[in-house]
Amino acid sequence: MVGKTFCIATYPWFAIGHITPFIHMANKLAQRGHKISFFLPAKTLGKVEAFNRYPDLITFIPIIVPHVEGLLIGAETTNDVPFPLHPLIMSAMDRTEPDIEAYLRELKPHFVFFDFTCWMPTLTRKLGIKSVLYCTISSGTIGYLLSPTRKILERGLTGLHLLKPPKGFPSSSTKLHMFKAQRLAAVTTMDYGSGISFAEHHLRSFSDCDAIGFKTCKEIEGPYCEYIGNQFEKPMLYAGPVVPEPQKMVLEERREKLLSNFEANTLIFCAFGSECVLKNDQFQELVLGLELTGLPFLVALEPPMGAQTIESALPEGFQERVNGRGFVYGGWMPQQLIPRHLS
Repeated sequence: MVGKTFCIATYPWFAIGHITPFIHMANKLAQRGHKISFFLPAKTLGKVEAFNRYPDLITFIPIIVPHVEGLLIGAETTNDVPFPLHPLIMSAMDRTEPDIEAYLRELKPHFVFFDFTCWMPTLTRKLGIKSVLYCTISSGTIGYLLSPTRKILERGLTGLHLLKPPKGFPSSSTKLHMFKAQRLAAVTTMDYGSGISFAEHHLRSFSDCDAIGFKTCKEIEGPYCEYIGNQFEKPMLYAGPVVPEPQKMVLEERREKLLSNFEANTLIFCAFGSECVLKNDQFQELVLGLELTGLPFLVALEPPMGAQTIESALPEGFQERVNGRGFVYGGWMPQQLIPRHLS
């Protein structure tokens, strides 16, 4: 197998926090000469295209996301909707199966890397393609929560069940308080699209795939990965940390000019990432707290739940009080570049 190159297709869950690690993994595969066909929602392409370091080997294939009743027109990823509507994104993704099958028949890849579409292994097996579940979640979490020994689909799952690790789980300091265990149990057993629970989506994916991969290495998470491999009776693949190379980019002139208005080491930069959508009271409490510091601050957040824009959600009089000192943006920000600035 040494020196041989493969054609690989990838289809990550419709969430930026899953799509991005898949792109980093695709770059590592392309670095070794493998050819990648990367399926992703059509409108998401513009957000991640710049991360493709091997455009000659990695081809993005935009997928039209079918509309599901209850979703806003144009919603494609979990970033477009609040958490309670995530199952509808899953339902929309499930409806792309016919399109994915058509592409796979045409492309004829050797492998498909996926992480949440539980129908993928059955589809690839029908087409003579190997499926690899590439998991972006820690192996410790997966093993603790979804071990087959818990028999979740037969017995259900409660917070009380999660206070103890599953049978055979590696020695660990992992402990859950009851309130966290109850919340995890509720999410794990909730309907997560197409009439299938969150747990069943995962358990079917792990049980039916040909191999399981994790974004880690044996030296760090070996015992947990081995536990999962033994539980599901699958070969394990270790992708390594898959840390992206530092960006060779510079701040845009307008942002450089803005940050240069402040003295060194005085600016507070706050960013929770594009997947985090706060409740309105949480959002207002955060920005009011930053105002109380008396320091200059720059905030990059998604509009809170129920708000169309950042501006409409700000506390009354906030913008006037922090004018020239505090800035709250609802759009994309270069989160790796801003902390390097002297301010």
